[in-house]
Amino acid sequence: MTDRLIDIAETPAKVRVRGRLLTIELDGQPPITIPPAELGAIAVAPQATLTGAALACLAEHNVPLVVSDARRMPIAMLFPLAGNYVQAERFRRQATASLPTRKRLWKQIVVAKVQNQAKVLEQVHGTDFGLRDLARQVRSGDTTNIEGQAARRYWPRLFEVSDFRRDTDGMDGINCRLNYGYAILRSIVSRAICAAGLHPSLGLHHHNRYNPFCLADDLMEPLRPLVDYQIAQISDANTLEEIQLGPEEKREIVEPLLGKYRFGNAHRTIFDIAGRMATSLVKVFEGKAEKLSIPELWGRERGIGGR
Repeated sequence: MTDRLIDIAETPAKVRVRGRLLTIELDGQPPITIPPAELGAIAVAPQATLTGAALACLAEHNVPLVVSDARRMPIAMLFPLAGNYVQAERFRRQATASLPTRKRLWKQIVVAKVQNQAKVLEQVHGTDFGLRDLARQVRSGDTTNIEGQAARRYWPRLFEVSDFRRDTDGMDGINCRLNYGYAILRSIVSRAICAAGLHPSLGLHHHNRYNPFCLADDLMEPLRPLVDYQIAQISDANTLEEIQLGPEEKREIVEPLLGKYRFGNAHRTIFDIAGRMATSLVKVFEGKAEKLSIPELWGRERGIGGR
């Protein structure tokens, strides 16, 4: 998998195919040509124009297209359905996965998420505020809602805003930044899921008839703290709610998603890691593995945690 993410949601653009290259034409600038195989994802604004050939090219190379609204917030993602030659069989195994298997996997995901939240708090404030202890209490299926208990400790302390509440529709300040970072992360994970021959709407824990990306929302949970940490680094609690999301802030939010993190004995990009997580889930569904492969996020080559 590649790690090149193109965000042209800030300006009108035309995206077309010339030869075998994807061509992006921005107002007043020379055309940019990109081999589609090098793309990890592309984000466009409502005023962008894409030809049918460009859409087919993106689908052929399994590149997600993220569409932003007039407020420059992602509102839709387009993915190819035929991402893998054994897709039908994998869909069947995914759809028939047993409840004990899904509950066991959800426990692993919640443990990893809370542990990574603890690492964020340690990095930012020097203490985990008891989150590591909570992670050790997670049961199969998280029946005691440790994820929610951890969130109630985590968010007010991370940003030092006592009444902070997560708002998935928030368009200002902290929530605006979080939602943008999560949307990009979600597109990366969704791409990996499609490439592995799984369907993004068939979740392990998340389930909503109106949500086509339930599985992506499951698998991205342990990765969310990457976005949280970055936003905590670039935010000023005194002015946070007054600042709108601009191009420079978007770049700062996406930056940690382009680093490398420890995965086994190697350091890999989040695009690669998401692919390996999705592939490990396929192995669980096929009965070849018991657990997901989840990375150590604080083994980054630069920035968070070092090597």
